[in-house]
Amino acid sequence: MAQKKYEVAGVSLENIRNRNELRVIKLMPQVLAEHLDYHPSYLDIQDIYALTMNNLSPRYRQQGTIVIGEPVSDAEIIRELRAAVNKVELAPTDTNEG
Repeated sequence: MAQKKYEVAGVSLENIRNRNELRVIKLMPQVLAEHLDYHPSYLDIQDIYALTMNNLSPRYRQQGTIVIGEPVSDAEIIRELRAAVNKVELAPTDTNEG
């Protein structure tokens, strides 16, 4: 029987997620709105998201986890989003879109 993609020894790891994912997604429109003349392409949005996530400390949690403190602040996420937008805007993935 083939192993499922997110399974080890019969244990599903599918519901373990980085807590920063939804926070970055929530704050991204705010940061993009600061760049009125920039209209990112589909791939640019993905690049901005990936760059931001790569530059933040990972905060993994599984279902039922109790969060006591959040070491990654919204200000830090916004700072990393701004840096990613600036980087991608200067070197877009696909210059034919956007």
